[in-house]
Amino acid sequence: MPIQPEEILETIKMVTNENLDIRTVTMGINLRGCSHPDIRIFSEQVYSRIMSCAENLVRITEDIQGLYGIPIINKRISVTPIAIVAESCRADDLVAVAETLDRAAHEAGIDFIGGFSALVQKGMTPGDLRLITSIPRALAMTKKVCSSVNVATTKAGINMDAVALMGRIVKETAELTRDSGGIGCAKLVVFANAPEDNPFMAGAFHGIGEPDCVINVGVSGPGVVNAAVRALHDPSLGDIAECIKKTAFKITRMGEMVGREVARRLNAQFGVLDLSLAPTPAVGDSVAAILEAMGLESCGTHGTTAALALLNDAVKKGGAMASSSVGGLSGAFIPVSEDEGMIRAVQRGSLSLDKLEAMTCVCSVGLDMIAVPGDTSPATISAIIADEMAIGMVNRKTTAVRIIPAPGARVGDMVEFGGLLGTAPVMAVHGFSSEIFIARGGRIPAPIQSLTN
Repeated sequence: MPIQPEEILETIKMVTNENLDIRTVTMGINLRGCSHPDIRIFSEQVYSRIMSCAENLVRITEDIQGLYGIPIINKRISVTPIAIVAESCRADDLVAVAETLDRAAHEAGIDFIGGFSALVQKGMTPGDLRLITSIPRALAMTKKVCSSVNVATTKAGINMDAVALMGRIVKETAELTRDSGGIGCAKLVVFANAPEDNPFMAGAFHGIGEPDCVINVGVSGPGVVNAAVRALHDPSLGDIAECIKKTAFKITRMGEMVGREVARRLNAQFGVLDLSLAPTPAVGDSVAAILEAMGLESCGTHGTTAALALLNDAVKKGGAMASSSVGGLSGAFIPVSEDEGMIRAVQRGSLSLDKLEAMTCVCSVGLDMIAVPGDTSPATISAIIADEMAIGMVNRKTTAVRIIPAPGARVGDMVEFGGLLGTAPVMAVHGFSSEIFIARGGRIPAPIQSLTN
């Protein structure tokens, strides 16, 4: 169905007044043909492959931005999980590969590159272990590289050995980037049920079931949804759901139009349109503000999880009505440091880590951009990860943890990351130990609902 003139006028209003943007155009690149035992040859083949696909990515997206007048905030690349394609490398660690990815990202002019990743939901190969133990140094020595590790799925259960290891990796990453508040951890996410086509960082990687080169687009519009809900006069919750669904429909149409044109000009396949309400630190561009527009005094109070469930469902329904290419995560994100409404809710005491965990049962991802005290133990971080992985595993949904034990910070401090990463209020964790539980290791078996064949 062609785009109508009135839709174009509505889109211009959304861009001008309500912070609508294309949050990211992400090119996914298959690196499986780059494998080589010599890490230097492997790295150069990775660099050449990325540059051959992405050398015009920034120029084309900027041309499209000028053509349609829609801001495209980030240009990104995701690659095949490096642990897979570097399995045969005869090297003690894979930091050199991360540096190659960073070099390619700088040369291509993109903002981030994702895929320094491993999929270890059922066990770890030597290549997986090499990559995971390389993560702290890799993220400390690069600017644009993002890393993800999938430690659980509904089908496989939870790899608790990997969960225990990731608690230590998160802590080490924070320490190696302590001069910038532990910012390395903002580029590291631990997943359950990670999607293969997610265009958003830090979790983007190019899944093994994906095409050779693909364009995935992430659209963000919490400001638009917030404005639409606040314009309603004394609505019922059904009225609010319908309003959000119609707004998501319009946003999705705009995003797919942009994504398909970028893909056509780059001679790549168009993959998915990820309609995720990803907030920014800008006032009003906030998921928390939408929840409060529904009638909550402050995000985090009783009723917040129900309101978020309504929001997430309506966004997905609107997107599915607008396009057959909706994918990735597509729903509502709740990254604390990137949402000015969430920050205020933490500061006024209405939003706690426990409440955020409850909210992740019904949102698109999980505990995102959470700062905790710098002296939080690795076992406690692993236990937080384990809880979130259990939610994803049992509910057959994607969940994730992006947590920052900010070195030297205490509860109530603010940690500044800048840009879209925002400012994180340091939140309290439980003081009781999970050390013995995490040390037991092994695997939490898949739930009975995994038996769907």
